Amino acid sequence: MNKPNHTQSQLRSKIRWGVFSLIALLIIAIFFILPRPVNQVINKVNSATGIGFPTLPTEDFRLGLDLKGGAHLVYQADTTQFSEAEKGEAIEGVREVIERRVNGFGVGEANVQSTKVGVDYRLIVELPGIQDVNAAIKMIGGTPILEFKEENDIPPRDLTPEEQKSIDEYNKDAEQRAKELLKKIKDGASFEEVARESSEDTGTKEKDGYLGFIPESAMLPSFQTWVEKAEPGDVSKTLVTSTQGYHILKLGETREGEPQVTASHILICYLGAQRCDNAQYTKQEAEAKAKEIFEQATAKNFADLAKEFSTEPGADTSGGDLGTFGRGRMTPAFEEAVFNAEAGQIIGPVETEFGYHVIYKKDEQPSKEYELSHIFVRTQSATDILPPQDPWKTTGLTGKQLDKAEVVTDPQTGAIQIALQFDSEGKELFRDITTRNVGKPIAIFLDGELSGAPPVVQTPITDGQAVITGNFTLMEARQRVRDLNTGALPVPIELVSQQTIGASLGAESLQKSLYAGIVGVIIVMIYMLLYYRLPGLISVVALIIYISLSLALFKLIGVTLTLAGIAGFILSIGMAVDANVLIFERLKEELTSGKSLKLAVEEGFIRAWSSIRDGNISTLITCLMLIWLGTSFVKAFAITLSIGILVSMFTAITASRLFLRLVVPWIKDRGGVLFLGGRKAE
Repeated sequence: MNKPNHTQSQLRSKIRWGVFSLIALLIIAIFFILPRPVNQVINKVNSATGIGFPTLPTEDFRLGLDLKGGAHLVYQADTTQFSEAEKGEAIEGVREVIERRVNGFGVGEANVQSTKVGVDYRLIVELPGIQDVNAAIKMIGGTPILEFKEENDIPPRDLTPEEQKSIDEYNKDAEQRAKELLKKIKDGASFEEVARESSEDTGTKEKDGYLGFIPESAMLPSFQTWVEKAEPGDVSKTLVTSTQGYHILKLGETREGEPQVTASHILICYLGAQRCDNAQYTKQEAEAKAKEIFEQATAKNFADLAKEFSTEPGADTSGGDLGTFGRGRMTPAFEEAVFNAEAGQIIGPVETEFGYHVIYKKDEQPSKEYELSHIFVRTQSATDILPPQDPWKTTGLTGKQLDKAEVVTDPQTGAIQIALQFDSEGKELFRDITTRNVGKPIAIFLDGELSGAPPVVQTPITDGQAVITGNFTLMEARQRVRDLNTGALPVPIELVSQQTIGASLGAESLQKSLYAGIVGVIIVMIYMLLYYRLPGLISVVALIIYISLSLALFKLIGVTLTLAGIAGFILSIGMAVDANVLIFERLKEELTSGKSLKLAVEEGFIRAWSSIRDGNISTLITCLMLIWLGTSFVKAFAITLSIGILVSMFTAITASRLFLRLVVPWIKDRGGVLFLGGRKAE
C-alpha cells in the first residue's frame, strides 16, 4: 500500500532536484556573462571579511568587424611558380607569415584565413579595431624576410657629453612639470581630470590613469613603499619615482591576490631545447642526468648542485635561485608543477621547452593586490639615445641567397634534420660566416623573430650546404622548412578587396542590434504570458534560461559575434518559443480529449517531441552546410543559430517539463485551475 506513495515521493524529489540544478545552472551562466558586477561584490566581501574568494575572469564577448569596427582585406596569391602539390603548403606558409606580422602590428583577435576559389588561392585578413589601415596593408603585403645573424661582439659606446646634457635638461623639466601637476591636485583639482589632461601614459590616461589591481610581486619597489603606508582613497603627497619617470599615485581597494612562491631550480638543457646555446646532452641523457640530480638533492645541498650542474646561465653564482614569483611568470609546465607542490618539497624532473628541471619549492605565501591609478611624467635615460644593443648582428646572408630547405634524416642515426642549399652568392657568404664562427651559434630570423634554437657551427662550410641538427620531430622540422622556404621563395600576393568599418558605426550597429533583440524578446514573453497564462510563465522562465546558457556558451567557446551572428541568435530565440508553442498546443488537445492534467502534460511533451526534433534537425543540417560552404559572415549566422537550436531543445524539453511537473501537483492539491489558451482544466 505504501509503495506507490514512496515512488511518488521519490519522483517529486527528483523533480525538485532537477529544478534546483536548472536554477544553479542559470546562476552560473549569469555569473559567466556578467562577471564584473559579481567581482565587485566578491571584492567587497573579501575586503570586509578577509576571506579571499577568487574573482571571475572578465573577458568580453568577441565582436566581429561589423560591430567592433576594423578592416576586412582579401588578397589573391600568385602560385604560378609552384607545382600543384606545393601550392597548398606555400599558401599555408604565407598565411602564417601574415599572421605573425599582424600580431606584431598589435591587432587583437585578428583572423587570417586561406581559401580556394576555383583555381585561385586567396587570403582573408580581418583586423578588428584597426586604426591605420594603410600601414597594416603595407605591413602585410611585404616580402617575408629571412636573415642569418651572428653574435654581436661590437662593444656598446658611451653617451657623448652633449647627449648627457640633453638628458639632464629634459629630466629637470620633467620633474618641474610633475611637481606642478601634484600642486594642482593639492589645490583641489580632480585626480582623474588631471590624469586625462596631462598624464603621459597613453595606455591609461583615457581611463583616468587607472592601472588596475597590481600584485605585490609585479609592483615597482617605489610603488610598494608608498602603498604599504597609504589608505584607500589616498593620493601620494610627494612624487613617486621609477626608472621610467615621475608618478602621482592614487590607491583604490586592496584585496587578496594569488599566492607567491619562492623557489630554486636546476636546469639540464639538451640539444634542440630552446635557449640551449652550449648543449652537452641529448634529450635522453639530459633526462637521465636530471633524475640522478633529483635523487641526490636535499634542501641543504640544492644550491651547490645547481652551481655544479645547472646549464642555466648564471646558475654558478645564483645557485639556481628564482626568487619569489606568482602565476603567469613561468612557462606553464613549470608553473603547474611548482604551484601544486608543497612548501619545502623537491620535485622533478619537470620537462619544459628549455629542458629538464629539478625544482626546490622553498615557501609559498599569500599576497595582496593593490588597485592603483597614476599620473605619469616620463623621463629620459641613456637607452632613449642608445637603445640596448642587439645580441645579434646581420651577416648579409638572407633568404635571397637560399635556394631551398628540405627535411632530411641522418643516414647513421636516422635523426630528423633540416638541409639548406644556398646559391653561388650565398655559398661565398656562408663560407666566410662559418669560418669566423666555428664553435659559435648562427641565428636564423624569420620576419625579425628567432626561428628556433640557434645551431652551433661545428666546422667551416664551403660547399653552400648546411644541416641544422636538433631534437626535431617530423612536424617541427616540416614547420621550420616551410618557414625557410617561404622566406626564400615568397608567394606574391595582391590586395583585391578592402572594406573598412568605423568604430563608431560598429558601436551603433551593436547598440541597435541589442535594442532590437531585447524588444523582440520582451514582446514574445508578453505574448506567451497573455495567451498561455501559467504555461506561458513557465516558457518565459525557460526562455531566460535558454538565453543565459546560449550567451555563456558563446563566451566559453569564443564565438565571434557579428550582425549576422546576432540575427541567428535572435532567430533561435523564436525557434525556442516555437517549441513551447508546439508543446502547449498538444497539451490543449490532450485536455480537450478529457485526460487529467498530469497525463495531459506527459502526453503533450511526448507527442510534440517528434515535430520539434524533425524541425530542428532539418535546420541543423542547413546550418552545417552553411558552416561548411559559407563565408565568414554566413558562418557566424549558422554557428549562433545551431548553438541556439541545440540549447533550445534542452530548455524546451527539459526545463519546461520539469517546471510543469513541479506545478501540476500544486494546482491539483489546492484546487487551482490552469488556464491554457482560454480553456479551463480541472
